[in-house]
Amino acid sequence: MRIAFIVALLLLTGCATAPRQIQNACAIFEQRDGWFNNWQRAANHASREYGIPVPILMATIYTESGFRPNARPPRTKLFGFIPWKRQSTAYGFSQALNGTWSEYKRSTGHLMARRTKFSDAIHFVAWYHAQSARKAGIAKTDAYNLYLAYYLGDGGYRKGAYRGNTKLQGAARRSANIANNYARQLRSCD
Repeated sequence: MRIAFIVALLLLTGCATAPRQIQNACAIFEQRDGWFNNWQRAANHASREYGIPVPILMATIYTESGFRPNARPPRTKLFGFIPWKRQSTAYGFSQALNGTWSEYKRSTGHLMARRTKFSDAIHFVAWYHAQSARKAGIAKTDAYNLYLAYYLGDGGYRKGAYRGNTKLQGAARRSANIANNYARQLRSCD
């Protein structure tokens, strides 16, 4: 009984941390290649369902949370030093907002989905990118513009809210570069 508890605890502990090597897609998938928690299988499934390439899905999660399951935006400070409210409700691997996450669950029927579970988060990212491709006319292979729409929302993207926002444009370029690197790496995985 005690051994089963320890094994279960180790499995759960492995799920609750970010992979050590997040610069290499092959290494990420190797680190999370378990029977219970297979990230590559989840990424491939989401990609097939929505037509968004795996490297773009992975790059979005890298850019949003660094693959940390419990990532949140920093708290604002009251009087400059007292931790206060968070800047947004973004949470988890995908940094999905509460309202968008609820819409995703209703729309897909994944009512038990959790933002801290990689397979749910990558499915969300694929779903969201597919929505952006349909609503904003973005190619499903355009990592740069998909990231802009992901960050701003489809309405903000269509209004061009990214224009003049060099910080956001830089993040979108980084995400696109990461997607390109991941694509190259995944072609050479064993």
